[in-house]
Amino acid sequence: QVQLVESGGGLAQPGGSLRLSCAASGLTLDYYRIGWFRQAPGKEREGVGCITSRREGGTYYATSVKGRFTISRDNAKNTLYLQMNGLKPEDTAVYYCAAGYQQYGSTCILWTRESQFEYWGQGTQVTVSS
Repeated sequence: QVQLVESGGGLAQPGGSLRLSCAASGLTLDYYRIGWFRQAPGKEREGVGCITSRREGGTYYATSVKGRFTISRDNAKNTLYLQMNGLKPEDTAVYYCAAGYQQYGSTCILWTRESQFEYWGQGTQVTVSS
């Protein structure tokens, strides 16, 4: 049974940092494209970033987070991370990690589309407020 479990969310001040984790069981993260998505209250879920397999070697970010957020992976722990720096109130959302392979393998082609990801975590709340 595949499980993705996010953790690390919480309350941060504007300009602060948080690191989210996505721990996987039932699949090997390095064989999949892994995406981070977020959903703010009253808004649709949107893509934050995507990382390919280590062999593909690609990382992609939404314009709104580029330069502030960084995706990394620890294959030994089968865990993915989202380092969030320079947080803004508009970053407040539930953050989800997702894994996909169908159609485009471990690349991040069309990564902003939720349909490119077969497995989803339950989400972790991030609130940015003073």
